[in-house]
Amino acid sequence: MSEKLDVLVVAPHPDDAELGMGGAILKFVSEGRRVGILDLTNGEPTPHGSEEIRAAETSEATQVLGIDWRENLGLPNRSLEATLEARHQLAAVFRRTQPRWIFAPYWTDAHPDHVAATQLVEASRFWSKLTKSDIPGEPYHPERIYNYYCVHLKLVPQPAFVLDISDYWEQKLAAIACFESQFIRGREHLQPSFLERLRDEAAYWGKTIGTQYGEPFACREPLGLTSMQDLI
Repeated sequence: MSEKLDVLVVAPHPDDAELGMGGAILKFVSEGRRVGILDLTNGEPTPHGSEEIRAAETSEATQVLGIDWRENLGLPNRSLEATLEARHQLAAVFRRTQPRWIFAPYWTDAHPDHVAATQLVEASRFWSKLTKSDIPGEPYHPERIYNYYCVHLKLVPQPAFVLDISDYWEQKLAAIACFESQFIRGREHLQPSFLERLRDEAAYWGKTIGTQYGEPFACREPLGLTSMQDLI
């Protein structure tokens, strides 16, 4: 099967893609787009997880999402850096998968891995188009980078757009719930629960666009429209 993708979501850790844009992923898949996720690290160590547990949870969530492709780049958790070596590795993935759109974390965050991930994505996108390099594959330049919000800061985003995910909320929740070691185990005492707070956030963004649930996205570059037809 070809590895060429329409959408590539780059996540610092397994679960970030599901948290930040699980609804959008499901929506893209339903529209017939080829969607992939590249997890940069295995996310371990964590208090209730292990490499084996996280791998099993990721596999389960991937099945729920129904995406075409998922890999892990094997970079170090907790010490992720936008090094030249990592840039070379990621640029090679961009050339291999040739995504039209790349989704990366929002660029401001308290988690250094998330900040480094977006720096790495932006640099690797540029490197991916370079000629006369030793990066495997043919030069390729992804059309756009969009940014999803999966942040560790208590901030209120000012997104470039909000996507209606009302039809996909329950399935997104099911994908997130696969990561029991991260969002359920050890959090049983929280009221409201972690998953209930996610629902409230999604409902807030839905309210801003007049729908039940939404996901916000940012973009450093202006968004171009050929028509107002599809605006809510």
